[in-house]
Amino acid sequence: MRANPPRPTDAELEILCVLWSRGPSTVRDVHEVIAARKPTQYTTVLKQLQVMSEKGLVRRDESQRSHVYQAARPRDWTRQQLAGDLLQRAFEGSTGSLVMGALSVQKTSKRELAELRRVLDEYEKGLK
Repeated sequence: MRANPPRPTDAELEILCVLWSRGPSTVRDVHEVIAARKPTQYTTVLKQLQVMSEKGLVRRDESQRSHVYQAARPRDWTRQQLAGDLLQRAFEGSTGSLVMGALSVQKTSKRELAELRRVLDEYEKGLK
């Protein structure tokens, strides 16, 4: 596995989300989930997974007749990488601007706001 695989494209991220939710899956499994949401060819999903394997985004188990793919990195690791990249590219490193931008996009539940407050309180305690 590469030390730091490249940032996934939108299509790759869609496949990774399927793998994170389903766990190790065949191409057919991934195709069925994506095709239920939008028209997608089996061969497109197959090729995408092959490319993702070369990039180090997924691991392929070739021990069975149907190859089984799984995400090479956990969801949280990938989210942190994407957030860090977005923070630098779009918000010039301003965490506050990133959070305010995210909060302004859609309504946030009371549960999510409480979790944000808890995380901020813990972070602030660590700064003292």
